[in-house]
Amino acid sequence: MRRRDAICVMCLVPLLAQNAAPPRAARADEREAITPTDAPIVLFNGKDLTDWYVWMKDTGTSDPRSVFSVRDGLLHVSGDGLGGLTTEKAYRDYHLIAEWKWGTRTWKNREKSTRDSGILVHGIGPDGGYSGTWLCSFESQIIEGGCGDFIVVAGNLADGSPAPLKLTAEIELDRDGETVWKRGGERRTFEKGRVNWFGRDPDWKDELGFRGAQDVEKRAGEWNRHEVICDGPRIINIINGTVVNEAVEVSPAAGKIQIQTELAEILFRKIELRPLNRTAR
Repeated sequence: MRRRDAICVMCLVPLLAQNAAPPRAARADEREAITPTDAPIVLFNGKDLTDWYVWMKDTGTSDPRSVFSVRDGLLHVSGDGLGGLTTEKAYRDYHLIAEWKWGTRTWKNREKSTRDSGILVHGIGPDGGYSGTWLCSFESQIIEGGCGDFIVVAGNLADGSPAPLKLTAEIELDRDGETVWKRGGERRTFEKGRVNWFGRDPDWKDELGFRGAQDVEKRAGEWNRHEVICDGPRIINIINGTVVNEAVEVSPAAGKIQIQTELAEILFRKIELRPLNRTAR
């Protein structure tokens, strides 16, 4: 799929309700999840980290290095370590809008590698369920050259059993055999691994500042609009107005939201959840 074939967001959203899957038995965390209805849920208020908590792989719920802080109305993620900023509550059926830009700092063994972060949705299980670091969830990837990739962040529940995560996507294999989203392609179900966005450069390199020929994210230091539509068992990733990836038959269909720290500095000026089928500005 080429960029010019990307589906207009305003045309796509009304179709979601028509294609919704039949109701299914809800998991406990899904039953408790909150849905925005009449007004947006503002997750980041520009003042403090109310309604969020920190989880770091090395320090747990403490943040002695101030990896996550609020400065001049922005959420500042220093990138100094691995972990995430996690919502206290679970959510379902929403249109997430985040506005972010890269900072200048990269850390440790990724000082010369692509800047890397992510927005995790439908997070379930214990903190650090994936390798002691992130919630078991579905990642809407933020990485230079790969914004909008899906990653199934598979891990374990509190009892040690595998977290029941799965998603289905229409895909093709690129020149190197990597999985890429293609509308109308082969339908394949994933319980781990990734689905690249449709225009990811097959010559992608893990090097600082990488840009591919079709990249839709802005250059480092410029603001991006990152949208994640979660509508029942469907997730759609949108970067700067372009639909770049879609998953269906997603399970679970609700959970916590987590903003990653993954050894790169990133700043957010907006994180909010809007009701579905409402124009987002």
